[in-house]
Amino acid sequence: MNDYETKKQARIDYYRDKADKARAESHDLYKQSSDMLSAIPPGQPLLVDHYSYKSDKRYRDRAAHKMEKSMEAMDKAAYYDQKAQAAENNTAISSDDPEAITKLKDKLDKLKNKQSLMKQVNAYYRKHQTCRGCDAISPERAAELDNSMANAYSWETAPFPAWALSNNNAEIRRIEKRIAVLEEKQETGFRGWEFDGGRVEANMDANRLQVFFDEIPPEDVRSALKSNGFHWARSAGAWQRQLSANAIYAASRVKAICPSDGTDPRKLQPKAHPKEIER
Repeated sequence: MNDYETKKQARIDYYRDKADKARAESHDLYKQSSDMLSAIPPGQPLLVDHYSYKSDKRYRDRAAHKMEKSMEAMDKAAYYDQKAQAAENNTAISSDDPEAITKLKDKLDKLKNKQSLMKQVNAYYRKHQTCRGCDAISPERAAELDNSMANAYSWETAPFPAWALSNNNAEIRRIEKRIAVLEEKQETGFRGWEFDGGRVEANMDANRLQVFFDEIPPEDVRSALKSNGFHWARSAGAWQRQLSANAIYAASRVKAICPSDGTDPRKLQPKAHPKEIER
């Protein structure tokens, strides 16, 4: 399990823990409220003219308040359960994942195989007016597609409509572009630098350009970092943003973190392009 996957699992565990604590809190509050209400005789009304009216009302209000808090805690538990489930079911491939390129290439292969299969099945159907006997799919799948075509609109001439092939092809192109961008970033490499009062690191593993200060920077520097897309990450102890040529450019706009010798940070990069330096 790489660092990215470890962080993902830690996030899931965090949500699960929050949900469990909220459920325990809800149970405790419910029990407290129930115990308080059980002390009141069944059907006993508030006696407005009795000397105990005020204390009795406060007692009942506290019990009702605990019950409300119990319901709120249960809602909170459900919220964190959903967050944990969403994080667990999230199969999106993040650029921060060190295995992103490998996973994207695997996904690309599956999309291309799917595209080829759809074309093959459509060609077979147009020729034979049935999917039975098509080597690309199982007999069960062929029967499903034949049944689907039997109930299809008259203008549908193949099991896989044009929009399905078009959408899948668009996804293929999108994945190819992502792979190209990540491979270019990997080949380019990035280089950090030192500045008066700190340093900048190009953290390839975390896919972040990180700014470390020896002391807490002044408000104007923090504002400049924020306006250029940097965010404080307590876990890393650094101001950071996703590592890219744009991140290097953004850093060059924050004078307080530029190299001590006045060099433009973009000129320090292994494959700096003149146009990027001039812009």
